[in-house]
Amino acid sequence: MAIAINGTDYPLPDDPRVSLLDLLREQAGLTGTKLGCNQGACGACTVIIDGQRVLSCLTLAVQADGRSVTTIEGLGNESTLHPLQQAFITHDGLQCGYCTPGQICSAIAMMDELRRGDPSYVTSDLAAGPDARMREEIRERMSGNLCRCGAHNGIVEAIETQFVGGAA
Repeated sequence: MAIAINGTDYPLPDDPRVSLLDLLREQAGLTGTKLGCNQGACGACTVIIDGQRVLSCLTLAVQADGRSVTTIEGLGNESTLHPLQQAFITHDGLQCGYCTPGQICSAIAMMDELRRGDPSYVTSDLAAGPDARMREEIRERMSGNLCRCGAHNGIVEAIETQFVGGAA
């Protein structure tokens, strides 16, 4: 019984009540994933499990057994940033940086939702999937990730350029 985190297997904790967030930060030493509200309201703890964005503060580590977890540390490194990480820098999609790891993980999985044609609340034609109102789609889909500094415009611009450009 193990969880693959950024390509490395980690054993499940002995206590089944341990959250995935606590496992990542305290046992795996991956502190990029942040503890925000610890109630699933802010998105700071967002990680990707098997391609889906997940709030790690509300996910038990045992729920990730046998699955692949990607954190911000698994997307790039200091010498080679993920294209979306670079876009956040280029478009001023961060200020204090606390929410940025969750924003980026959420955006990567969100772009896959858009590519699949998964509808959102603002999708006008559910049968056709998301339409050309890309900014509105991005804002709606990223609404679960809060930035208290107010960098939302830069975040949307960074995501939009990466989606339109075909990256991430």
